[in-house]
Amino acid sequence: MITNNYYTADNHGPFELYDLGDFPLEEGGAIHGCQLAYATHGTLNAAKDNAILVTTWYSGTSGIMADVYIGQGRALDPDKYFIIVVNQIGNGLSSSPHNTPAPAGMARFPRVRIGDDVRAQHRLLTEKFGIEELALVMGGSMGAQQTYEWAVRYPDMVRRAAPIAGTARNTDHDFLYTATLNQAITSDPAWNGGWYQASGDVGQGLRHQARLWAVMGWSTEFYQQEFWRNLGFHSAEDFVTNFLEGYFLPMDPNNLLCMAWKWQHGDVSRHTGGDLSAALGRIKAKTFVMPIDEDMFFPPRDCEAEQALIPGSELRVINSVCGHLALFGPDPGFGEQVDRHLGELLATP
Repeated sequence: MITNNYYTADNHGPFELYDLGDFPLEEGGAIHGCQLAYATHGTLNAAKDNAILVTTWYSGTSGIMADVYIGQGRALDPDKYFIIVVNQIGNGLSSSPHNTPAPAGMARFPRVRIGDDVRAQHRLLTEKFGIEELALVMGGSMGAQQTYEWAVRYPDMVRRAAPIAGTARNTDHDFLYTATLNQAITSDPAWNGGWYQASGDVGQGLRHQARLWAVMGWSTEFYQQEFWRNLGFHSAEDFVTNFLEGYFLPMDPNNLLCMAWKWQHGDVSRHTGGDLSAALGRIKAKTFVMPIDEDMFFPPRDCEAEQALIPGSELRVINSVCGHLALFGPDPGFGEQVDRHLGELLATP
């Protein structure tokens, strides 16, 4: 069961902080004393060509990414690769509304874009580790948005890319859904314009958000098959209360809103004046686009339309009744498919 120490190393495994100093943002302004939280697995070789970057999704941290995707004998094997998992800005471990001191914290935390995350990650990799080439960039959902941004912004640095369950340009449907997640928080009477006394005061809004995820994050077939029984729960309500509410209640509402704004405005075509085809045409990485067949956020047809614009890319559909939140790793078959596809991608010259 997910515990309530959401922002601690006890819950997420060890991580380090890299100080970016005053970090300017695409939307204007800066994060002063910006800190980027990251975790590493494995050893960087002498040639510095075995580095893999793993990015995080909305609400996710380096701990869950390591638990679900990294391990000996797996595609992301720390015995072979140097794997860097970087926490996106706003996720609670890197600089975020809740850990930024006044007057720039909480509701005053500035707007951050996916491009800001990727520029920050680029500085970490080049300045801290001297890495000039990435064997693979991969991530799910918002991590897929960052993967696309990496491949478009730094095409000569990314050899392979694996965006999982996400798109290069956010859709209108997804924008509207994310707006409902935000409204669940901001409609809480304790919200107070983002100046609540403690994150737990906005518990009603966080519970509402958890239930919206219960509707859209898992597929209809997940409930039809009562897949929640495989996870040790006794009813759908038991699952929603003790898994989803248990997951979201410890989180900081301003942090979630910071990430949600980035999610809504994810769009690599801003590099090419709104021309998505031209933006994705920049990609030089061997790319496997990996949607989940039952995903109601990013259905395979949306991902396939973008994949067709990426030179030399392949569509690799992952099957799971868990839908979008198969990303969490509840379905062993999901992990097996991801490993198979990533293993084949990494074996590609």
